Amino acid sequence: MRKVSMATRTELVEAVGERYRSADKRSKGRVLDEFAAVTGFHRKHAMRLLRAKREAAEGTRPARRVYDEAVRTALVMVWEASDRLCGKRLQPLIPILLEAMERHGHLDVAPEVKTMLTRMSAATIDRALREVKVGGRSPKRQGVAGTALRRSVPVRTFSDWNDPAPGHIEADLVSHSGPVAKGSFAWTFTLTDIATGWTECAPLLVREQTVLVAVLNELRKLMPFALLGFDTDNDSVFINETVRDYCLEAGIAFTRCRPYRKNDQAWVEQKNGSVVRRLVGYRRFEGLEATAALADLYAAARLFVNFFQPSFKLAEKRRDGARVHKRYHSPATPCQRLIDDPRTDDATRERLRIMQEGLDPVRLLRDIRSAQQRLVALADMTVPTKVGEKASPELDAFLSSLRTAWKSGGGRPTATDKPKVPRGRRRPDPLVDVTEQLKCWFEKEPWRTGRELLEKLQAEQPGDYPEGLLRTVQRRLTSLIHDARFRARSGHLLRLAVLRGRPASLAFVSPHSD
Repeated sequence: MRKVSMATRTELVEAVGERYRSADKRSKGRVLDEFAAVTGFHRKHAMRLLRAKREAAEGTRPARRVYDEAVRTALVMVWEASDRLCGKRLQPLIPILLEAMERHGHLDVAPEVKTMLTRMSAATIDRALREVKVGGRSPKRQGVAGTALRRSVPVRTFSDWNDPAPGHIEADLVSHSGPVAKGSFAWTFTLTDIATGWTECAPLLVREQTVLVAVLNELRKLMPFALLGFDTDNDSVFINETVRDYCLEAGIAFTRCRPYRKNDQAWVEQKNGSVVRRLVGYRRFEGLEATAALADLYAAARLFVNFFQPSFKLAEKRRDGARVHKRYHSPATPCQRLIDDPRTDDATRERLRIMQEGLDPVRLLRDIRSAQQRLVALADMTVPTKVGEKASPELDAFLSSLRTAWKSGGGRPTATDKPKVPRGRRRPDPLVDVTEQLKCWFEKEPWRTGRELLEKLQAEQPGDYPEGLLRTVQRRLTSLIHDARFRARSGHLLRLAVLRGRPASLAFVSPHSD
């Protein structure tokens, strides 16, 4: 048990050590007994401490700097081009991003810097980016139940997948109603593949089953694999004859999750947050123009997310009492998982490799930021860019902005909240007719209180200004005092500025003189 503090123990080692080392065997035993009794150290540990000569360390040990500023600058560029991934997801992506950015002429680093970047561990990446990182948030939503038609659709839980082949997807809708779910607003239709994490998103102008089937048919043309399974929640926009008949005709296995069990759709629910909400935010979007802007955003985001955004995939989960231990596969992009899957045919692998070689991650990120700015302008009622017009900045200018984007906070325009409108007066101003008169009285007699000014008003205009206006008069008097102080201070500063430009002989003129 500790009897003295660590600082006191250190002082005792320094004070007793010299006496212990110079004593004979019998005296060493006595000194050791006393030292162990006071400090609580084991005798063997106390002997080692007293035998060694303690060298005083001057200052702290200098930190070893393995990665210099050039490596850190290149790392920030790659991190921004990856849309600010964490270190564990960014580490396997660095070689891919470096090759793509060098191929398109966006990055030119020395070979030793490139070697150091590819050698960095995930923890070192997080430490190097500690000063420039930002955080996020997460929302919730619930669905509705169906009737006999719902019971005819088989239920599939989260534990029933058993490593399905690419093509079995989960689907969900994300609303863009903003803080009030009233009226008509846009929706996002999200599809996520279970095996690879491949994600497709598309906007819906209205939440209607025939529109959803038409959009699903278009998304099937974009996916690099055949649609084999379609798993949804119990929303009526999914559980209906239109969607069921479409799946039957196309040979798609149509299943649903259990009511009020969102863990059954954990894959698509996770993408609703990490992809849709991270890209779009929580503003309200409605109308054709906002839907078109969402379509432009998702057209660039689908390539960026599926080819340049590594994600984790659960490999094993075991329970040890109340604790759950999870083990994950190494982070990989959906494209990499699809290529590495043995069930993917060679033609699909070759097509994906050719597509990846032609993609420019910086250009895709530039297009995403431009679409996000249009969405923010539409939602905040500013002057948006017209549909069809391209307001994207030049690629070189956007690339150079990535070097310092972290200094200005969040990189995504949709990550900031809508600015609040200042609250104005909600009732008519009862003193609007006498404001100038009150101001004149205040300037002549600034020592008057609010009650005295109200009594003066009541004497001049009986019955027009009751006692209930006392607090309003006091607030008006306070604003007049603040205005007078501001004018006095501004005039004083103005006179000082003028004095600085005058000859030295006039520098001692009083600042209050006219």
